[in-house]
Amino acid sequence: MKPADALVLASSSPVRAWTLKNAGLDFEIDPSDVDENFIKNGFDAKRTSPKDVASKLAEHKALAVSQRRPNAWVIRANQVLVFNDMIFDKPADLQEAASNLRQFRGHSPELISAVCVARGNQPEWNYSEAVRLQMRDFSDGFLDSYLDESGESVVTSVGAYRLEGLRAQLFSQIEGDYFAVLGLPLLPLLNFLRSQGVIPT
Repeated sequence: MKPADALVLASSSPVRAWTLKNAGLDFEIDPSDVDENFIKNGFDAKRTSPKDVASKLAEHKALAVSQRRPNAWVIRANQVLVFNDMIFDKPADLQEAASNLRQFRGHSPELISAVCVARGNQPEWNYSEAVRLQMRDFSDGFLDSYLDESGESVVTSVGAYRLEGLRAQLFSQIEGDYFAVLGLPLLPLLNFLRSQGVIPT
């Protein structure tokens, strides 16, 4: 890959960076500075599906970085969590995280992970994947322990969940791709990058 054809992750997410690094990719980090709420306010809530919300957010953020890095392959992913026909954003604080998790327990919210690769200020590839998160009917005591151990890290996730350590005990089953839960549908992304000659075949 030529320097002019650099691979760029348009996100400050340490989990997404970890995922790409452990897949053996050489990339730069250049987070987008897009106002997510401003983009959402432009959607027609009745006509925009959760899948489209996730995809459009990923695309807007990828294009924001592609505009200043036109020769790079810019990767940006985005997630939305859907429960009872409502889209949940990242919780504002631990109190909201606890409230959301109490709603989700014993149920199966749907997590939608979308990814866009942009180049030359144009979207070159879009992909989304849905994962069903079966949350067990955990006790209030477990929830308190989970929040105490996780701390502020839970507000970085749309579902206020994590998969590492004790956090895996939130779930009784996950139906879908592990990498999509982490925030980046990795295998389809790698397939696309190989098809474009960005990474070795």
